[in-house]
Order: sequence, then C-alpha cells, then structure tokens
Amino acid sequence: MAIEVGTEAPDFELRDNHGRTVRLADFRGEKNVVLLFYPFAFTGVCTGELCALRDELPRFENADTQLLAVSNDSIHTLRVFAEQEGLEYPLLSDFWPHGETSRAYGVFDEDKGCAVRGTFIIDKAGTVRWSVVNGLPDARDLNDYVKALEAL
Repeated sequence: MAIEVGTEAPDFELRDNHGRTVRLADFRGEKNVVLLFYPFAFTGVCTGELCALRDELPRFENADTQLLAVSNDSIHTLRVFAEQEGLEYPLLSDFWPHGETSRAYGVFDEDKGCAVRGTFIIDKAGTVRWSVVNGLPDARDLNDYVKALEAL
C-alpha cells in the first residue's frame, strides 16, 4: 500500500542516469518534488508518459519544482533511454538494493519485480501533498499533476 498524503516522504539516495547521487533531502526547503515511479525504460506506456513530461517540462521542472523519475532499471539502461528519448530530467535508478525506494513508498510489485505507476507530490517541507497510484498498464494524467502543484 502506498504511503498516505500528509505523511513525511521517505528520504532516499539514488544515482541518476549520469551516475550522480540524488537525495530527496537536497530539495527540502528549496523545491517541491514530483516523484514519479514507473516500471521499466523502453516500454510503451512508460515511454509515452516520460516523453509527455519531457514535452511539458517547464510545468514540472522550474524554480519551485523538481521532477524525479524512478525505475528499477540500472543507471546504464537509464542513460541510453534518456539519450534516445531526449529526456533531460533526472532518471533515478532503484536497481540496488533492488526496489528499496519503491518499497519505502509502497509501490513495488513483488511479483513483477518492479515499481507500479506511483506519483507523489512532495512539498518543500518534505510532506506528501498528493499522490496517485496506477497499475502497470494504466497511464497517468499529467493534468492531475499540474492541478496538484498549483494547489501547493
């Protein structure tokens, strides 16, 4: 079960598609965070969702907001995926320990070995203010993210 709105977002430290370490705590007091979990790079629905974010990036990555996308793929896979699709925001690897961050947010599917489609909007204080969790085949609506960010 996914963590609930109103709770403190679990901190994490993950490497991005360039090998840089990214910590949720680094954004505390500075930016709201759109934390998006997706199953796998190079799959149809995931590619569609991440490219839609790319096409609307200023709405999700700006002076007040940081977009972080997390999958259980390796950083090497994420690097090639980002290059192929022109994704300029951080793709974080929850590869090892496998799914540790996805589990902390309650979106890891043990049977499939990957995260389901969970999105969490975390305010500058580190509190989850909005979330949505969809199953593997079900894409999310980006307009819902925009409305949730506007409400902060």
